[in-house]
Amino acid sequence: MQPIEETVASSEASPPSVSPVNSQPKVPLRELFTTFVRVGLTSFGGSTQAWVYRAIVEQRGWLNDEEFLSCTAVSQILPGANPVNISLYVGQMVRGWPGALAAALGMVMPAFCVVMIMGLVYAQLSGFPLTHFLLFGVATAGVGATFAAGVKVGSRMERHWLRYVMAGAAFVAVGLLHWPMVPVVAVLAPVSVILALWS
Repeated sequence: MQPIEETVASSEASPPSVSPVNSQPKVPLRELFTTFVRVGLTSFGGSTQAWVYRAIVEQRGWLNDEEFLSCTAVSQILPGANPVNISLYVGQMVRGWPGALAAALGMVMPAFCVVMIMGLVYAQLSGFPLTHFLLFGVATAGVGATFAAGVKVGSRMERHWLRYVMAGAAFVAVGLLHWPMVPVVAVLAPVSVILALWS
């Protein structure tokens, strides 16, 4: 039988290893896929960001406001469709590359089917004035949903003068002067990083 002194000494020399515990439970790939399927089926008129924010941040808490803001910024800078970029970003953050694949497939598949069906329907009904009136209403609702999500995220963000300056510069350059977005982002992105490091 090992003496008590040796047992205490050996336990002090080699403390028991503690496995890291992930504070956030692992999101199943099926849930990630079905979540973006619902987003792809219900988002319309450019309101994808609003629906993703509601599903990912408010309902499930997979990302916080800061992470979602980074998600939208990166998705707009990168080439490609914003909804697909958002799904890839969220899936990568939550479950790595399998999550990115599941989220992107969930986003693309229903949207592809809906666009094909709506294209056939529009080809048959495009001659009626009511069709254009309904599409204008759908687009207006999408703009409103996106604006509401932006107000929610903005109201919860930390106040900093640099964010207001960069947002104002981007709004003036793209919204008022109608400059191309890619050169504007290419200039403002490194400038904002440098100013953030200095401030």
